[in-house]
Amino acid sequence: MKHVRIGGYGPGIVTIGGDLTRVTSPSFLAAHPSLPVLYAVGELERGWLTAYQAQGAELAPLDERPSEGHSPCHVAVDPEGGLLAAANYGDGTATLYRLDERGAFAGEPIVLRHTGSGPDARRQEGPHAHQAVFHDGLLHVSDLGTDEIRRYRHDGTPLEPITLAPGTGPRHFAFAGSRLYVAGELDGTVTLIEGEHRTVVRASRHEGGNAPSHLQLHGDLVYVGNRGPNTISVLLAADLSPVAEVPSGGDWPRHFAIDGERMYVANQYSDTVTSFRLEDGVPVPDGESYEVQSPACVLIM
Repeated sequence: MKHVRIGGYGPGIVTIGGDLTRVTSPSFLAAHPSLPVLYAVGELERGWLTAYQAQGAELAPLDERPSEGHSPCHVAVDPEGGLLAAANYGDGTATLYRLDERGAFAGEPIVLRHTGSGPDARRQEGPHAHQAVFHDGLLHVSDLGTDEIRRYRHDGTPLEPITLAPGTGPRHFAFAGSRLYVAGELDGTVTLIEGEHRTVVRASRHEGGNAPSHLQLHGDLVYVGNRGPNTISVLLAADLSPVAEVPSGGDWPRHFAIDGERMYVANQYSDTVTSFRLEDGVPVPDGESYEVQSPACVLIM
């Protein structure tokens, strides 16, 4: 049975239908691909990574390690389940940990430091790692501060990064084969990169400020959360042409998760997680909403 688990800036991890698991600022969650283990970042000045054994709806502590950086905001596990990566927004550091057969941390971490800046003096004064994604045998890390998707081998060897237009502020991104889709938090765009060809569109049709948050592929569609307009945009994956844009059901859609034909949106500023059904790929409110203090991430496992 799957459970909807919600992390954020409240008192802990909320499991719908279960108890609260107390942990400080668990702003992002990730699941092990083959074990009943959940990982959470503790977004403190000196960050922590905590592993939990999932026992039905309940979570039991398994292991904990420092994130080796400032303000971790994302965590991911590679598809084979042997590596965990964390992105530390505050200082731009990314960290790799080996995982043992239980899903616990093993050995010393590989700490991936970075330098650089961007044209936005307030937001891009230095590196700001925002998401870690394992794809095609490499670790990819979006850096909002340097307008790059950094790339590393699993031993930490750096490779040439993928560069975005200055001031993009890459936040969350996703791959579909050789295609790469990137949400630009600072310029309000979605970029499709396919070889040498790039397509850039506005993430929202609404006028005014927009800080796109999470981006996810589902079938032949791309979904993007728009903070400011408070909407979810639906785009065709083939060319980023618009399909629909619907209200997120709250204020400041920080993250969402899709499970089959259901979508759950974490609206951070309205303290709500809103449920939708997907009709021909378009989110339609199903009347369900959950009160969660300052939700920032939804994980279905």
